[in-house]
Amino acid sequence: MKNWLAENKGFIVFVLCLGVFRTAVADWNPIPSGSMRPTLLEGDVVFVNRLAYNVKLPFTDIVVAPLGDPQRGDIVTFSSPRDGTRLIKRIVGVPGDRIEMHGDKLTVNGVVARYDATWAAPDPVAPGRTLESVHATEHLAGSERAVQFLPQVRARRDMAPLTVPPGHYFMLGDNRDNSEDSRYIGVVPRELLIGKANHIVVSADILDHWHPRLDRVGKSLD
Repeated sequence: MKNWLAENKGFIVFVLCLGVFRTAVADWNPIPSGSMRPTLLEGDVVFVNRLAYNVKLPFTDIVVAPLGDPQRGDIVTFSSPRDGTRLIKRIVGVPGDRIEMHGDKLTVNGVVARYDATWAAPDPVAPGRTLESVHATEHLAGSERAVQFLPQVRARRDMAPLTVPPGHYFMLGDNRDNSEDSRYIGVVPRELLIGKANHIVVSADILDHWHPRLDRVGKSLD
């Protein structure tokens, strides 16, 4: 064992440094599901800046120092407060915001989002299986984003008003009718935020024989 450690100490140091880098500085996150469609597709791999909000002790959720405030509209990775699963969603509510939904329409602080540029298209949900989806541009609080809805799917389209408590954030998937987000898992405490997703690094269509999607490489998520 000692001989093996001596012969491979360079590799061991490299692996340890890579682990610290990925848990404290930057990371990449594969997208396994369609909960962020149409912004993120299954098979996208996104770059995650772990220093966007907090400095944490490596391999822990212990915040050493805050670096920046998460903003409404940021796409973030975080650990689910329910079971620790790593998720990626969009922040739609920051501390103090009053969030509600009626018929899939999002309301923040009494302002109802505006939806336009709507169009329908078949959306792949599994190899060889599609569902009719409705795409739209959502406008709210001076920002906009592409979202989609699945009318054929049973989903939580209504939510009673909720005020986001201090130090917590309300998350939604852009694929509003197919996302396990704060409507189901609750608001997310800041210490469970992992980082901000900035760009798509690589992309391949996992529903169609892993064909590369070169047009998505390097796409900004700002």
